[in-house]
Amino acid sequence: MEMIYRYDGTFEGFLCCVFDSYVNKEYPSLFQDEAHIESSLFPARWVGTDLRHARRVLVSLEKIDPYARELVVKGFLTCAPEKEKILYRFIRSLYVVGKPLLRRLSDEAVLPLLKAVRHLDGEVHLLKGFVRFSDFEGTLAGEIKPKNRVLPLLRPHFCDRMYNETFLLYDRTHGEALVHQPGKWAIMPLEEFKMAAPSVQEAQYRRLWKRFYDTIEIKERHNPRRRMSHMPKRYWETMTEFQDEDSFLAGVDAPPRAGELPPAKTPCGNG
Repeated sequence: MEMIYRYDGTFEGFLCCVFDSYVNKEYPSLFQDEAHIESSLFPARWVGTDLRHARRVLVSLEKIDPYARELVVKGFLTCAPEKEKILYRFIRSLYVVGKPLLRRLSDEAVLPLLKAVRHLDGEVHLLKGFVRFSDFEGTLAGEIKPKNRVLPLLRPHFCDRMYNETFLLYDRTHGEALVHQPGKWAIMPLEEFKMAAPSVQEAQYRRLWKRFYDTIEIKERHNPRRRMSHMPKRYWETMTEFQDEDSFLAGVDAPPRAGELPPAKTPCGNG
């Protein structure tokens, strides 16, 4: 029986949808999270989140192959259209075929998921070098505008390398932020985030970084197309070296108003 499953939008909630589909012998025709519920001709029902059920599904994937579990976890972070249907098709086929399914790279149940995860991994790799932080009295802040939900995968990279720092990395696209203090971290919803103007010292750092970026270029070999292949243009909006002059003007050298932090600074790369 075809049915629309509605859930809370969490990964655990989606796994509970998988669990319920087997218990009730249903094949969900569509998945809707609570933020995107639309009317339909198909019957629909709400699937509650039960962490025990979610864990059972995750453990079953791990038993088949740890890589299968990794694909599902990462797949839920992707920006693939109808990612739940892609994941559900993969999981359902995996339960039937087992581990050999993972070698069928062109299988219609596998290929869409692999493409989505490759896109996610590629974006994470680029952002490890493209994130720019600003300093404000010992607190670092940066912004990104990714297509995928990359913060869970960027978290180990930045928390390991900046373990003594207090920092915030804001994802504009998904309205969430990675917040880190020495010894602890959290990824939390943050619908709005406004950067304050830089201090005098921070503005100087930005000018130095932009001057360095401009100076190392060999003018005779300037190749805009090649630069964009290595540094896609959609990331430039949050990168210091591509900002206009306003970003290099210092504001009043005083603490920002409540809720404000400064914008992007010197690079924090793969180092």
